[in-house]
Amino acid sequence: MTQPIWTPCIKVCFVDPAQNICVGCFRTMEELGRWTRMSDAEREAVRPRLDARRAAYEAGQKV
Repeated sequence: MTQPIWTPCIKVCFVDPAQNICVGCFRTMEELGRWTRMSDAEREAVRPRLDARRAAYEAGQKV
């Protein structure tokens, strides 16, 4: 039996076209497109970036 893939998805999908990110999970469009093909290490490398993107987005800064 395979383990499920970790995902930051909260099932609130809205892409901000100006920022090119999902404002539900804060993944980039490139990350969203590759997510299931990424290795566990690649997904784990993205994890710390998500909080920083959220903070920047909420502060009105370019992500």
